Amino acid sequence: MTENLNKESFFKKIFNYEENKEWKFEGEIPAIIDFYADWCGPCKALAPVLEQLSEEYEGKINIYKIDTEAEQELSAAFGIRSIPSMLFCPVGEEPQMAHGALPQKQIEQIIADVLKVEK
Repeated sequence: MTENLNKESFFKKIFNYEENKEWKFEGEIPAIIDFYADWCGPCKALAPVLEQLSEEYEGKINIYKIDTEAEQELSAAFGIRSIPSMLFCPVGEEPQMAHGALPQKQIEQIIADVLKVEK
């Protein structure tokens, strides 16, 4: 299951940018963060793909969603200018951003290459 994050839960599970200037991932397993909005067509198309991936990779990666309308500060902190945007957060490495509603195969390739997780 994907999980919606607000600023407080983002600080606990992903990164507290108010305390740390350098990236410090708080998660124990890799994560994908989907920046979306309810009115966004491509975001709606991406949602079931991420739900399916969250089931297929259960226990290996966490998939979170951030509503850019409700959490404008988080969106601004990551320079989100277009949605959907996905932040791929490996453990112990810098995160990488991808923009657009990527096809499932491409997301799976990024999971393998960036997050270093296999099904």
